[in-house]
Amino acid sequence: VTVRGAGMDETVLDFTSQQGSGEGLLVTSDNVTLRDFAVENPKGDGIKSKGADNIVYHRIRVTWTDGPKPTNGAYGIYPVESTGVLVNGSKVSGASDAGIYVGQSKDITVRNSIVESNVAGIEIENSYDADVVGNTATNNAGGILVFDLPDLPQQGGRNVKLTNNQVIANNHVNFAAPGNIVAGVPSGTGIMVMANSNVLVTGNHVMGNNGSAVSGTPYLVSRQQETLPTIVQDGPF
Repeated sequence: VTVRGAGMDETVLDFTSQQGSGEGLLVTSDNVTLRDFAVENPKGDGIKSKGADNIVYHRIRVTWTDGPKPTNGAYGIYPVESTGVLVNGSKVSGASDAGIYVGQSKDITVRNSIVESNVAGIEIENSYDADVVGNTATNNAGGILVFDLPDLPQQGGRNVKLTNNQVIANNHVNFAAPGNIVAGVPSGTGIMVMANSNVLVTGNHVMGNNGSAVSGTPYLVSRQQETLPTIVQDGPF
């Protein structure tokens, strides 16, 4: 199945008057391609696909037009529990968690996309075999995050490559809702890797992030929810 528009600025699905708090679109079937349209102002996530193998997001835009707010939906593009994920040439702004989030999945490519003014630009969580290449993350609180979290069905995130991305000036205030895991991501974070294995960060341009350029962080559960980042200064990685 292919859902096709005339372009991300020409075909717009406007959810401003949506009732409830659900996502704009939900996909639960395999072999679906979404391309060349936009989703604006969903009350929940922009587009979620769950258990949908071989899912393609191609030139998709998800935008909250009133700008970054904690009441915006959590995720813009949100594939989860899938094998074979491609996000290409897409754009997300205003998500109160992550612009592009891929969780508990494997065989993933996120490329040539733009994420700006989200809490996290791109997040790869509890996933295997992911290529994040040629993207631009700017004006988020955190640019690109690679996480592994406890108490999820898929554990042991590994084999993630971050290559040739532009991670520039991610200094937006963190506007995540209190209690959300990304609410603890400091503004000014370029690339953060937490509790993951075999992560390659190479050929990226990481500049102008006022906190850490690249940090490796363990997951610690404590009353203070402390983390111990290892900070590397700005530069090409």
